[in-house]
Amino acid sequence: MSSFPVIAQESTGIDHPNFIVIFNDDLGYGDVGRSGSPLIETPHIDRMEAEGVKLVHHYSSANVCTPARAGLLTGRYPIRTGLAHSVLFPDDNHGLPEEEITLAEALKAEGYRTGMVGKWHLGTVDVSWPTGNGFDYFYGLPYSNDMHPLPLYRNKEVLEEPVDQTTLTKRYTREAVQFIEEQPDQPFFLYLAHSMPHVPLYASEAFQRRSKAGLYGDVIEEIDWSVGQVLKALERHDIDENTLVIFTSDNGPWFEGSSGRLRDRKGAASWEGGQGVPFISRWPGQIPPGVSSNAITMNFDLFPTLLSLAGAELPGDRTIDGKNIWTVLQGGEQSPHEYLYFFNNQEITAVRSQRWKFVIRSYYRRGLTRFEGERRGESHYYDPGLLFNLERNPSEQFSYTREEPGVVAKMVERLEKGRRELERLAREEE
Repeated sequence: MSSFPVIAQESTGIDHPNFIVIFNDDLGYGDVGRSGSPLIETPHIDRMEAEGVKLVHHYSSANVCTPARAGLLTGRYPIRTGLAHSVLFPDDNHGLPEEEITLAEALKAEGYRTGMVGKWHLGTVDVSWPTGNGFDYFYGLPYSNDMHPLPLYRNKEVLEEPVDQTTLTKRYTREAVQFIEEQPDQPFFLYLAHSMPHVPLYASEAFQRRSKAGLYGDVIEEIDWSVGQVLKALERHDIDENTLVIFTSDNGPWFEGSSGRLRDRKGAASWEGGQGVPFISRWPGQIPPGVSSNAITMNFDLFPTLLSLAGAELPGDRTIDGKNIWTVLQGGEQSPHEYLYFFNNQEITAVRSQRWKFVIRSYYRRGLTRFEGERRGESHYYDPGLLFNLERNPSEQFSYTREEPGVVAKMVERLEKGRRELERLAREEE
C-alpha cells in the first residue's frame, strides 16, 4: 500500500492485538444471543455476550450487501466509495475503487497478517478483489450465494463451480481456523464473512433438522458452532486474551429470521430492522463481561477503532466517517456520534441521534413513500417527517413531530447538511 497522510490517534497502550470480525449475511437482531429466538440455540454466541459487550443500538452502514461491506472496510459512508447504489452482480465491471484504503490495507502496513474467508461482494475486477485490497489470503465466494455462476475461490483460483453450499459454513470455518493457526504469534486480522443466512439456505448433514426453527434455525446453529471453533482455536494457542472478536451482520433479516423488537426487515432503508443488527464483542481482560451499551454506533466505526488499538493512524487525505468506539466497547454509554444518517442507495432517508430518529422516506426496493413534501411543493399527511423517540418507543410506532418542534427543526438542519455534503457526491458522479 502506498503511503498516505495521517491524522494522529490517541494511543491505547495495547500492542498489536489480533482482530476477528465475523460478519453474517442477513442475520436478524433477534436471531442470536441471550435474548434471541427461543427456537434457536446459540450457546457460543451467548457465551460471547456473557463474556463481553452487546451494543444495543448498532447499525450497518447500509440496508443491503455491497454498500454495507464497503462501509465496514473503509470507515466511510458507502456513498463516498461510489458503492451506495444497490448491490453488485456477476457481470458488473466495477467495484471498490483502487484509491480506497481498506481496513486490511491499513493493518497490513502495521505488520499484520490479513485473511478474508467468506463472501466478498465488492467487485470481481483485479483492483477490487480481496487480494488487491490488503488481504494476504482469500477463500470464499465473490458475491451472494443466490447469484450465478457461483464459483468458490482460493485467492484467484477457482476451486469449485458451482459450489456445494451444504458444506460452505463448515469449510469457511476450517479455513478460518487454519489461518489463525498458521502463525498464531504474529498479529493478524481475520475477516470471516459468512454467506448465510442469506438465501438459499444450506446446512451440513450434522446440523440438518437440528433446530426448532426449521432450516433457517439449522443455518444459525451451524454458524454458532463456527463461532465456537474460532474461540477454541484462540484458546488452544493461548492468544484468547490478545484477540478482539466481533460478531455482527450486514443488515436485517429477509423473509425469515427475527428483527426482534425492531421495525421492518432487510431492504428497509429508514426503519430500525433494516440496518439495526446484532453486535457482540469479546476480549478477555480488556472488555468487561456481561455488559451492554445503548450508545449509537455504525459498522464503519470499526475502521478507526481497530486502527487505534493497533497503534496505527488514520488516513488524513480523506473523510473518515467512523469514530473510535473503544470506550463504548468497554461498556460506555456515550457515543462519539452526535447523529448518523440512514440511506437508501444515494438518498438520505433518516437521521438518528442518541434519542431520536427522524424519518423522511420509507423504501422497500423500488417502492417509495415520501413523508416530506415542502421541498417539491407537494402536500403529505406526515410532512415534514416522522419523529420517533427510540428510548421510549424503540419499535418506531408513534411519531412525536407535533410534540417536539424544536427537535424536528434540529433534525431538518442535520438532514440538509447531509444532503449538501453527501447526496452531492452522487450528483457529481452522474
